[in-house]
Amino acid sequence: MQVLVTGAAGHTAAALLPALLAHPDIHQVIALDRRAPAIQHPHLQYLPLDIRDLRLVEHLAHVDCVIHLAFMVLSPRRGPQRRWREEMRRINLDGSQHLFRAAAEAGVPQVIYSSSVAAYGAWPDNPIPIRESQPCRPVPGFAYSEDKAALEQWLDVFTITQSQTAIARLRLHAIIGPRGQALVNGIATSPYGLRLRDPDLPIQCLHEEDTVTALLAALDYGRGGVFNIAAPDPIPWSSIPRRWQLPLSPTQMHRVHNWLRPFSTGLGDPGWLRVLENPLIVDISHAQQTLRWHPRYNVYSAITRLRDAGGQQPMHPWSG
Repeated sequence: MQVLVTGAAGHTAAALLPALLAHPDIHQVIALDRRAPAIQHPHLQYLPLDIRDLRLVEHLAHVDCVIHLAFMVLSPRRGPQRRWREEMRRINLDGSQHLFRAAAEAGVPQVIYSSSVAAYGAWPDNPIPIRESQPCRPVPGFAYSEDKAALEQWLDVFTITQSQTAIARLRLHAIIGPRGQALVNGIATSPYGLRLRDPDLPIQCLHEEDTVTALLAALDYGRGGVFNIAAPDPIPWSSIPRRWQLPLSPTQMHRVHNWLRPFSTGLGDPGWLRVLENPLIVDISHAQQTLRWHPRYNVYSAITRLRDAGGQQPMHPWSG
């Protein structure tokens, strides 16, 4: 089997590539990215290409599965959002749509897409838990959420209009782990906590090791579908160990963030803080039953594992 991975220099790929290279049925992994992945291996071929490149279809001719990870989560550009938002949309939407069309044209049997629960949006009336049939309602102004939802809506039509390629959409929760995004890891491990309207707001996440096993389960499944992927057993926000509580709510922090974001990319893009105001808990039973995916970590153990990896100790006993 030959597998092509987009976004091969990213955080999720850093955890996935070693597992693919160790898979007994995979003889070659093609790592597609504008930057080379950190890993080197005799069966790993680096392909320096943008997913928007018109030559992409040529490189998919003998590929058995594409794992599509390439997606701009945080813009690397400073300045107001209007300066970088269109570039982000071109990569995330135009680039992804081009990839799916190229895969279908080349006759690739399966594409596994790492979607996100951010497509559902965090809203006061969200059911707990959210099932895959829930409509996508992105958070306005949160570019990542908007683009994930827009691509999901496009895929709803595309999967009906073509039958050459099975598309498995894995709606992943926020991924934490040693190779994870510093911003996402920081939400789970920072000594500073935000004052939420509901201090016991249930939260969920996903350990990077379980992200990998979910992607491998979808690969072994070999067919399409939509699957929520997250750690089980949500915990209340108040149970995460914090040393200091900031006297600010996510809405207030969002306003401060909008003032500061043009000067620093490390703060994340506008809108993400609003996700902390409302529940975003998903039902993973479909993935467990259909993909036979069984996460190793629940939310408590995922955060504990991350803290242990960083040499942190719990600052007060866990509850919930």
